[in-house]
Amino acid sequence: MTDPDRDLPEQIMWAGRFITAKTRGRWEYVSRARGIHAAVILAIDEGEDGRHVLLVDQYRVPLGRRCIELPAGLVGDEQEGEEASLAAARELEEETGYRPERLERLGDFCASPGMVSEGFTLFRAHGLVRTGEGGGVAEEDILVHRVPLDRIADHVADWRAQGYAMDVKLLLLLGAGMVA
Repeated sequence: MTDPDRDLPEQIMWAGRFITAKTRGRWEYVSRARGIHAAVILAIDEGEDGRHVLLVDQYRVPLGRRCIELPAGLVGDEQEGEEASLAAARELEEETGYRPERLERLGDFCASPGMVSEGFTLFRAHGLVRTGEGGGVAEEDILVHRVPLDRIADHVADWRAQGYAMDVKLLLLLGAGMVA
């Protein structure tokens, strides 16, 4: 069955610097403004002490609490036409203090397609080189976590018990597939 609102015109109800609220028929949803989208990075450090995934946590105003996430950032928010892989490398280094030797594009995904039209490009970072402490830019309060892959489920359970929000993309690490 085809949604009867599918071919109706899209209407902008409100537009801000980074998001736009829209309607199409009975549907209400939000999109990123100006063609901005996100790059998300699955960064696994293959160190002498084993395999560790780099995660970040930061306070998220819409959630009202800190959230554990894969490193990520906006593509094209400061430079129109920015290449997603360049934004991914920049954001990974800003947030975690690690620079990738190579990024592998794993595909484009949608996080909450019933409410948000935003998508993200997922990258796998290879050959990580530590360049600094991370933590983001001046106005960000990002904490970096280097978590052993074989203990990720325990860490997620501990963070949840402490009241942290969990980004849905962490499910990548709890199941089989892209980590191998």
